[in-house]
Amino acid sequence: MIKGRRARAETEGADVTEGGTLGRRGVLGGLAALPVLYGIGSATSAVAATAARPDSLPKATGDLVRGTERRYHAPLLATGTRLLLPTGIKAVPVQDYYHGPHLASAQSTWPHMTATDGTTVDASIIPERGAPTRIAILSGFTEGWYELSHVNGRTDRVTWDARKLPFLWFYTEFGATKEAPYHNWFYTLALQPLSRNPYSPNTQIR
Repeated sequence: MIKGRRARAETEGADVTEGGTLGRRGVLGGLAALPVLYGIGSATSAVAATAARPDSLPKATGDLVRGTERRYHAPLLATGTRLLLPTGIKAVPVQDYYHGPHLASAQSTWPHMTATDGTTVDASIIPERGAPTRIAILSGFTEGWYELSHVNGRTDRVTWDARKLPFLWFYTEFGATKEAPYHNWFYTLALQPLSRNPYSPNTQIR
């Protein structure tokens, strides 16, 4: 039986790769350009920090607190991996993420959400390479946890204080983005708890 890993999301920055290795310097090759949230106090490599797109996320303000951001990459992240969340979670897609990110006008009940190509997907199941990108702000956490159930039998569980960090940033890229610097290379899941939603909607969320 393959043992999983339990971790707190307020502690250390981490990349998760095959074999259970958690490494602060685990960003390999082109993955350093992945646009992710870099949390206050998180330990990321200088290469990754400078390569992130500066316009991909709103600038942090004094009242935005960010928990640990964790990234899961292939080959550990594979088709059929499942992301489990508490009940009652709502998902609001982030549209036009790479150019002018803003919230969609409607939310949905997890695990259903709208992908970047407009299709409704079950976002809890990692799809095959080439599937449309899925990016969202998740809310409704009365308990702060998520659990990844990998196809190799391993389970990773991450917990945090949902009273302080009631939102979760959800980013998945499966190779559908062909423009530079992505060139359909990425197969990645990133998750990070937040104290509030950092995006402003174009219209009122209904």
